[in-house]
Amino acid sequence: MEFVKLESDRLLIRTFKIGDEQAILELNSNSLVQKYTGDTLLTTKEQAEDVLHNIILKDYEIYGYGRFAVIYKPNQKLIGFTGIKYLPEANGESDLGYRFLPEYWGKGIATESSKMALDFGFNGLQLKKILGFTELKNKASTRVLEKVGFKINKIDFYPGEENDLSLSVREQENTNKLSKKKVNWLVLKKEDYER
Repeated sequence: MEFVKLESDRLLIRTFKIGDEQAILELNSNSLVQKYTGDTLLTTKEQAEDVLHNIILKDYEIYGYGRFAVIYKPNQKLIGFTGIKYLPEANGESDLGYRFLPEYWGKGIATESSKMALDFGFNGLQLKKILGFTELKNKASTRVLEKVGFKINKIDFYPGEENDLSLSVREQENTNKLSKKKVNWLVLKKEDYER
């Protein structure tokens, strides 16, 4: 994958690279950041290296794109990620995702970086449609997607995750055996984005 560099007055968005492991660990070991993701908290630099090499860089290699590092230009700190990710489990559709360190929440960074990522997705990658997924309780993330033009299409399980129908809802709640939850499925089509 070619090096990607997108810029605004306060953000630099670029491809992740070797050397970003510590920032990945800081982001993915934060329980507030991970609250609505369903991902396991990272605890070691080795785990961060695994995420970088076997998820992020592998997506670049296989699909040609993925999540990008977001650098806050005033302090040159890698504060999170944004970007379009190919989802084979969603019939080959792509989704917009983002995560940021809590001290950068509420500053419009998710909205700003999402607009930049969408421009890359629709104009650079020539995608016709981009999905977004948010947990039902994650109102802030849903608002970000709606601000940049997404509309809720349905509420269902995340692609590839199925409900265990052998357990009643009460059994699922009591045993916590089923961790899968329904999420908002949001959609933005290129023609709606360009309006």
